[in-house]
Amino acid sequence: MILRAAFRALPSIFHGAALRLLLKTLLLTLFAFALLAAALWGGIHAARLHFGWGATAGWSGLAEAAATTLAMLAAAWLLFRAVAMAIMTLFADDIIVAVERDSYPQAAARACPVGWGRSLHFALRSLARTLGWNLIALPAYVLLLVTGIGTIGLFLVLNAYLLGRDLSDMVEPRQPDLPPIPRGSRWLMGLVSALIFLVPVLNLLAPIWSAAMAVHMLHGRQRNPA
Repeated sequence: MILRAAFRALPSIFHGAALRLLLKTLLLTLFAFALLAAALWGGIHAARLHFGWGATAGWSGLAEAAATTLAMLAAAWLLFRAVAMAIMTLFADDIIVAVERDSYPQAAARACPVGWGRSLHFALRSLARTLGWNLIALPAYVLLLVTGIGTIGLFLVLNAYLLGRDLSDMVEPRQPDLPPIPRGSRWLMGLVSALIFLVPVLNLLAPIWSAAMAVHMLHGRQRNPA
């Protein structure tokens, strides 16, 4: 079921609504990371001046840039998915409505609009949940680096759960008459999404692809209840 939903969702990436949402999500995500980079550089610069680190102006500027770059690489690994998904949640109705109208027109006709306020609530809850759990897991991520694959394994297991929750929150409120996606299927859906987020370039499409996949997971089960 999960693989069928993932493959059925693939063409949705090229839908006009999906491309507009993708551009909006990427631009806002990049803007958020630009603000974060500026804040990190400002903090590092202020700390250097306060503690008197680096007497040579040229070398001190290079050290600030290097420290900011390393911090941003770590932040991007930990936060890209969280920020992109939170931003997309605000506008998720764009792609969800498009997929439902194309593939499930009867369900689309009886759907309940989520509304901006509720979408904002879901987005903030998604961001807080993802940041919180990944910060708790950060020491384990670092310790498992010596295993070679342990960090990636823990990342996938944890974020599969978190992504499954996020994706369910996107699609289920629009169809309150349908049974929710079961926990096992929800985790598998999150796992596929987490794997997509790990693939360079493809991870840029992951939020849109995942949202479309969640629509097919919710509605496809009604056609194939087994």
